[in-house]
Amino acid sequence: MPNAIGTPSRHGLENHGLTNLNLAYWTLPSAMLVERIVSRREGQLAHLGPVVVRTGHHTGRSPNDKFIVQQAPSDSRVWWGKVNRPMTPAQFERLHLRMRSYFQGRDVFVQDAVAGAHPAHAVPIRIVTEYAWHSLFARNLFLRLPPAALPDQIPQFTLLDAPRFHAIPEEDSTNSEVFIALDLERGLILVGGTSYGGEIKKAMFTVLNYILPQRGVLSMHCSANVGEQGDVALFFGLSGTGKTTLSSDAARRLVGDDEHGWADDGVFNFEGGCYAKTIRLRPELEPLIWEATRRFGTVLENVVMDVESRRLDFEDGTFTENTRAAYPLGFIPNPVAEGRGGHPRTIFFLTADATGVLPPIARLTPSQAMYHFLSGYTSKLGGTEKGLAAEPQLTFSACFAAPFLPLPPTTYSRLLGEKLAAHQPEVWLVNTGWTGGPFGVGQRIALPYTRAMVSAALHGHLQGVPFRNDPWFGLAVPTRCPGVPEGVLDPRSTWGDARAYDARAGALAARFTENFKQFDGLVAREVQEAGPGQTAGG
Repeated sequence: MPNAIGTPSRHGLENHGLTNLNLAYWTLPSAMLVERIVSRREGQLAHLGPVVVRTGHHTGRSPNDKFIVQQAPSDSRVWWGKVNRPMTPAQFERLHLRMRSYFQGRDVFVQDAVAGAHPAHAVPIRIVTEYAWHSLFARNLFLRLPPAALPDQIPQFTLLDAPRFHAIPEEDSTNSEVFIALDLERGLILVGGTSYGGEIKKAMFTVLNYILPQRGVLSMHCSANVGEQGDVALFFGLSGTGKTTLSSDAARRLVGDDEHGWADDGVFNFEGGCYAKTIRLRPELEPLIWEATRRFGTVLENVVMDVESRRLDFEDGTFTENTRAAYPLGFIPNPVAEGRGGHPRTIFFLTADATGVLPPIARLTPSQAMYHFLSGYTSKLGGTEKGLAAEPQLTFSACFAAPFLPLPPTTYSRLLGEKLAAHQPEVWLVNTGWTGGPFGVGQRIALPYTRAMVSAALHGHLQGVPFRNDPWFGLAVPTRCPGVPEGVLDPRSTWGDARAYDARAGALAARFTENFKQFDGLVAREVQEAGPGQTAGG
């Protein structure tokens, strides 16, 4: 075993092919990691103590650089294609060998942790990184082990992370210098060529999306919170749609902000922390997240800081629009410490519609819920992925999670259908995107209005309210909502040109229909017919 600092596991790093290392820092506490981040010049302390780091030219995920080793028995299960590109075992082993050579003589930081707060579905994991700040990121995001359990930790999945080790596409059969390569049979993940912390988080999410559905657990890209009466709400959505913002509610307890499982006895968090977007963060609109960014131990990615005063400027997107904060769940007041809740009573599908035509809230029938879950419509916002421009891009991301799904989308939709039938939660489609026109003409729907609509749905204040049928999308839209001007509820009325609205709405409806053709013959007829142009549920 290399020179060890901290509490090493008896299952040493040699089991992952790592030998001839310099120092190995094992599951250091946050304060010790912060000391090393500063002393190694990986980051700087900001006012009140958070650590500010830069990720270089990779400020978002690299979706075209993820690979899965193609081998039995997983090869018959994986959803192969643009999302999951195949890599041969020999190609993976060559990359692993070069990576092991790279680590020799270097310091490494190990975090032994757990993914999954449910004792029957918890996955022991190990994150080995060359950066101290990536180790703090992992410590903040995953579930921590009690100190007494550390010596006996045997990981089911291990992630080796080397940002300064670059792939050679001509030799390694990668698309670029960046790689996220998963060997599902060996329980080994290789990440290199990028410093963006989100790759670590989402690689482990991909693993859970492979393991848990095979156990009958629905893995979900959603946040979750619980009310005073134990009523659980889920918020599905891609980056930038409001999962973290809307679930961080002072009136409700936070279960988790991004990744959950739905088992036979309720929902549970996969993680132990939050990863919040911070661009244009304001205390009056997002007070809980604001306070978490001001805590010692929080990691701030690419947030602009005055080097003399050490004050932060969340309005400044010089480095990226995808500025982030990674902090433990305990930095949010009154979280659900056990990371678990009952079966959801309310489900929200969040979409940031950049065309400005979807209603701000609509009630879905079970068939419509399945349709919109498989469609996963939203607009990708600038910076969240490599290569995205400032203008949002319309996208259909199956299950609101396509980049992280190793199995076919219908695997997850089947499980969702079973859960909806068994527990009958209310399902709502919430547009957190634009109103009054498309991006560049209209404006984002005001956050206080969205919060008011979510609150009304949660508290039953929309029961008995008249609903209208949206003629383009077949959605049941409330005509009144406490705290929201009635005009806001009808997107067509917010446009200056009704004919322009109709043209945009028709174009988006056609995009829905075209996208859903991929599921022809794979879903029930009532789901196939639940898309735009159909009659809304009562």
